[in-house]
Amino acid sequence: MHAIIDPKTVCAVVLAGGRATRMGGVDKGLQHLNGQPLARHAVERLEHQTVGTPGLIAINANRNLADYAAWGQPVWPDTLADFAGPLAGFQTALQHAQEQTTPFEYLLTVPCDSPLFPLDLLERLALGLARPHATIALATAPEADRHGVLRLRAQPVFCLMRVTLLPELRAYMADGGRKIHTWTDLHQAVEVPFDTSTDDPHAFFNTNTPEQLNQLERT
Repeated sequence: MHAIIDPKTVCAVVLAGGRATRMGGVDKGLQHLNGQPLARHAVERLEHQTVGTPGLIAINANRNLADYAAWGQPVWPDTLADFAGPLAGFQTALQHAQEQTTPFEYLLTVPCDSPLFPLDLLERLALGLARPHATIALATAPEADRHGVLRLRAQPVFCLMRVTLLPELRAYMADGGRKIHTWTDLHQAVEVPFDTSTDDPHAFFNTNTPEQLNQLERT
């Protein structure tokens, strides 16, 4: 199958700019899993996407910038102060994507704390974004609700969007908006399920606490 979009037109960013309060305030992206920092796992997953490596892979971080830069990727701190959340990382990356010598058309976002995300993430999100009028494609995956029933749940930090959304995101954040789902609801967002029998049930497992990191290490 031919790629729906050329991966070289995609700027990918690993979101590692949070406070990580549930991790004890440490820099989550630099915490090790199987001997390697979590954010480094994410970079390598992006490098091995089934449709090809994105044209640029960057890291959104607000601490320990030199440590991240040592891996060879650009490191982009939030353009907004005070750890304004994932959307601040979106805004920062969209701005940088437009400022490149050859501007990128798309932005792919992944968090630093889900190091097993699918190698066909970009391919399947691109198929979603190819639907008529779609401007954002976001992943959904099965998660157990409080009754133990598996239901598809949005994973909004795993998304592919058109870079042209930057002005609208700036306006949303300037008005005090910070919630991803509220912002995506304002646009033509398409949900892309990752729930087939061949999908890894741990693909979107995120490590918010030291206990969850230990659990993933044992998986």
